[in-house]
Amino acid sequence: MTGIVYKSTGSWYTVKTEENHFFDCRIKGKFRMKGIKSTNPIAVGDIVDFELDETSDETIGLIHNIHERTNYIVRKSVNLSKQSHIIASNIDVVFLLVTINNPVTTTSFIDRFLVTAEAYHIKAVLVFNKIDTYDETTLEDQLYLQYVYSQIGYECLRVSATAGKGLEVLKNMMRGKVCMFSGHSGVGKSTLVNALEPSLNLKTKEISDLHQQGQHTTTFAEMFDLSFGAKIIDTPGIRGFGIVDMEKQEIKGYFPEFFALEDQCKFNNCLHKDEPNCAVKTALEEDKIAWSRYKSYLQILEGDEEQYRNDVYAEGKNSDLD
Repeated sequence: MTGIVYKSTGSWYTVKTEENHFFDCRIKGKFRMKGIKSTNPIAVGDIVDFELDETSDETIGLIHNIHERTNYIVRKSVNLSKQSHIIASNIDVVFLLVTINNPVTTTSFIDRFLVTAEAYHIKAVLVFNKIDTYDETTLEDQLYLQYVYSQIGYECLRVSATAGKGLEVLKNMMRGKVCMFSGHSGVGKSTLVNALEPSLNLKTKEISDLHQQGQHTTTFAEMFDLSFGAKIIDTPGIRGFGIVDMEKQEIKGYFPEFFALEDQCKFNNCLHKDEPNCAVKTALEEDKIAWSRYKSYLQILEGDEEQYRNDVYAEGKNSDLD
């Protein structure tokens, strides 16, 4: 039998067949993915082959094969820094939920996520949520960020899950696609999914007043079929986003605005750091590239994993706005 993994809890997988039947499955024997040092060999979105084991009191599926993935999105494992964790696979579009405050989504986090999406060939859209709560200053910050990423070529949406703003535009972008919602804990992923499909009634929690961070409500990725013809993968909130297995020379290629200028640099292998006659640094000095993006690039280039939660936007926005 063949089906799609809809839910993963680490050792158990819920698989849906083409006949719309769900089966609880486990991995048959030892299962290793070639070339991927991953904490989870099977992820939500994977297409798998399984057989039924009816020798016990209940029928369970035994997964014995995984089909080749069109793509997947991965991040560093929280506890095992040398390993990665595959968040989901076979994704048509990923929507990164961004909030300016309550909680703060940093440009460092946004850029790391976008670089990973670029590297794994997944279309990314920025969704600015909670726009109904913004005061004048917060709105200016949001519109500035939207301008920065729109100029690069990323689609940006403004929504309010609680006020119902922007939902129809979002639905139209999702129809007929396997979509993933991601972002920090507390940015409103579950609330937004509930607004799109109230019958799902996903659990939501309030923001922690103490640290202005969201509390984890989703503890594992799970896929849902939506009534308007889309599939959504709801993911656990991500506090930090570590970049996985990238060579220094390839990182610049995942910043589209850098890549567009690369042929104008003096050196073919320019890292846009210390080299003379660098088109990227010239564009930076002429305010054609956002300083926050360049700072994110340097952090990734230098493997500055300890700093990836820092708010680069807050540090650099004044120079960008002047």
